[in-house]
Amino acid sequence: MVYVANAGSNSVSVIDPTTNQVVATIPVGHNPVEVAVTPDASTAYVANAGSNSVSVFSTASNAVVATVTVGFNPVNIAIKPDGTRVYVANAGSNSISVIDTGSKAVVATVPVGLNPSEYSYQA
Repeated sequence: MVYVANAGSNSVSVIDPTTNQVVATIPVGHNPVEVAVTPDASTAYVANAGSNSVSVFSTASNAVVATVTVGFNPVNIAIKPDGTRVYVANAGSNSISVIDTGSKAVVATVPVGLNPSEYSYQA
């Protein structure tokens, strides 16, 4: 499936790539800007820039299973290749929130430079 953050409608569209049709629309936080999917494709994480949160949804049910509060203005997400951690760039608070995928909770906040936005994970 393809997941598209719809900033203006506070939702994520789920597109079936074989038919190019929207098969579901998932309500998430305010102003979602990026979606990342775990390596096993079971869970997706959505950065909600306008609500300082990350929505977590099951890709099997297309339902939100958790909402995690992170720093101000989260704009980018990366997932560790083993699927155990999610890294969220908080542009407004100059930090990275580290989310444990098991507990779906922030386990660390890392201060970084001004306005972090683009990065990649490297082991």
